[in-house]
Amino acid sequence: MTSPLSICCRHAFVRGRVQGVAYRWSAADRARELGLNGWVRNLSDGRVEAWLEGGSADVEAMLAWMRIGPPAARTDELQVIESEPKGATAFEILKTAHG
Repeated sequence: MTSPLSICCRHAFVRGRVQGVAYRWSAADRARELGLNGWVRNLSDGRVEAWLEGGSADVEAMLAWMRIGPPAARTDELQVIESEPKGATAFEILKTAHG
C-alpha cells in the first residue's frame, strides 16, 4: 500500500476519438487494476477528463495507458497537470461535465 507521503496526483485531459469508444469504462478498469483513486468523465467539448491519485509509478503507468486508450480510441493529445491529492478513496466514473 502506498503511504500518504508518496501519493502523487495528476489531472489529465485527453483529446481525440475518446467518447463513444468505452474510454471511460476501460480507463476506470485500468486505474482500479493499478490501485489508483480518483475519477474519469466525459466533457461536453468531446474530451475525457481524469483525476488520478496514487503511487507515482502507478500514475505514470496510467498516463501511458491513456496515451493509447482502448482499441477503438484514438488519442490525439494528452494534457497532464501536476496537482495536489484531495484524498480520493475509490476510482469512479462521473457524469459528463457540461458547461
